[in-house]
Amino acid sequence: MEEYTFLRQFADSWMLLMLFAFFIGVVVWVFRPGSSRVYRDTADIPFRHDDKPAPAKGKAEEART
Repeated sequence: MEEYTFLRQFADSWMLLMLFAFFIGVVVWVFRPGSSRVYRDTADIPFRHDDKPAPAKGKAEEART
């Protein structure tokens, strides 16, 4: 059996099965109970310690002088 033929058969059978199992594992990991708090915390990172909007670029230079 040639190497290409062997690898092709492996990719069409067992590798496909392993990648499908990996995909299902990732989906289960993402939607596991208790993970929503972690994802909510990560989603709020841009809004932490944001008391007021950043000044416009021109106004920030005027405020320094």
